[in-house]
Amino acid sequence: MPRSNDPLAAAPWGSRLLGREEEAAGIRRLRIQLLLTVPIVLANLAGVFVSITLIGFVLPGPSVFTEKMILIDAVAAPVYAAVAVLIGVWWGTARGLGALGWALHPDTVPTEEQQAAAAAVPRRLVRMQALLWFGGVVVLTLLAGIADPRLIPKVAFGITFSAIVVCASTYLIIEFALRPVTSRVLSARTSRARSGIGVFGRSLLMWLVGSGLPVAGLMVVAVVALTTGEVTTTRLAVCVLSLGGAALVIGSLLMIQTLAATVAPISGVRRAMREVEKGEFDLTLAVYDGTELGELQSGFNNMVGGLREREEIRDLFGRHVGHEVAKAALAGKPVLGGAEVEAAALFIDIVGSTTMAATLSAPEMVAILNRFFDVVVDEVEKHGGLLNKFEGDAALAVFGTPAQLSDAAGAALACGRAIRARLDTGGTEFDAAIGIAEGRVVAGNVGARQRYEFTVIGDAVNEAARLCELAKQDCLLLTSGKTVTAAAVTEAGHWQLGESVTLRGRLTPTRLARPVQRASTVSR
Repeated sequence: MPRSNDPLAAAPWGSRLLGREEEAAGIRRLRIQLLLTVPIVLANLAGVFVSITLIGFVLPGPSVFTEKMILIDAVAAPVYAAVAVLIGVWWGTARGLGALGWALHPDTVPTEEQQAAAAAVPRRLVRMQALLWFGGVVVLTLLAGIADPRLIPKVAFGITFSAIVVCASTYLIIEFALRPVTSRVLSARTSRARSGIGVFGRSLLMWLVGSGLPVAGLMVVAVVALTTGEVTTTRLAVCVLSLGGAALVIGSLLMIQTLAATVAPISGVRRAMREVEKGEFDLTLAVYDGTELGELQSGFNNMVGGLREREEIRDLFGRHVGHEVAKAALAGKPVLGGAEVEAAALFIDIVGSTTMAATLSAPEMVAILNRFFDVVVDEVEKHGGLLNKFEGDAALAVFGTPAQLSDAAGAALACGRAIRARLDTGGTEFDAAIGIAEGRVVAGNVGARQRYEFTVIGDAVNEAARLCELAKQDCLLLTSGKTVTAAAVTEAGHWQLGESVTLRGRLTPTRLARPVQRASTVSR
């Protein structure tokens, strides 16, 4: 999941108003209730105000402020508006949010029936709003028609206009407030099929409601003015200014809501992409949009999951064959065969391992080997080498291939001294002998097309193994004079040349070299 100090964690559903994922269920239930009730009540009150303004001061026709209309203006309309608001709050809480009872339990996975009921909540609440508003259209228009039949189109248009705008705004408010619930529903679904009218349809619908409807009202007023001649120039100007202003204000508000719903998922994906670019793959976006944007969020999660799996495989691959070998294999198509290069080999073997294996249990022996190889691997990687092979209680490291080093011999010698220093001062229950040799080797992939491994073959490898064998009866760290000569002066100064010996299995003598401190110890 996103890290706690990341914006994705602070606003997993695209807004800090919706809280965090770890929030208590009771607090989230209260938060959703407030985000639904307060904005929807305010939207309805604004709709009532717009209806009063349109009917009383903007639209042409008889005045509603007459003695015949006083009961409707002072009693019927206010009472119906108050009762509708109260019924809407109760109905929405009992019926709409009642279908989301499972969401109070964070570990509950919604069933298919619960998923369908939760997905239907926005439509259900909007239908409830529409029913209450169009009930007002019928009741108040009927009462106004009884008082004066000429008021019917004026009252009907004024309330219907507000009803459509309020219902559209309510739908966007509900979608926003229910994002945490929608996220859980979408995560429980086996299919990511897009639902609803999509981003294009939602944007077009909000444009029609916020801008198209007021413009249509202007056109109706213009038709009335042209056909009846009863609309004065002043009244026509008031209608144009009022409905034009409504188109600007209401259209802007609806488009801001629509754009916010569209931009939030995109912004979340963009922020997550920045984290991925930094190498952070342990994150998952909350999928809370049922349109194409939800598919984008889900697709991003699938992509990051693939990248995370690839990095795990890359890391595991590097642990098995060495990170440098893994990089070379991933950079190009590996082929069988090798190339002759100048490199240094370091062979290390535990002293007395046969006796240890006979006297210790298998778990104890494995623990010792793990501690031993932990030291070896750490120092080999610090000095730019590759731990090429683990051979029971021994290991072979190479320096200068596949990653080139300016002083491969010096790096191997320094690594050998560092390992010995750690074994001497570490208080370990084991000891090891080290042999180091430098020369021309063949490095490459050996095996078959179906299965091969990177390996190093050559006289230097054999010489390092023989030096390691001899070091067990000597000072535990030996190299050849040729290797010291090939190393840089700064490293060569730590070594002292000694006698020449013919190593087992070799035809020519090898001049031995020991670290200065250990050489003096042997001479004494």
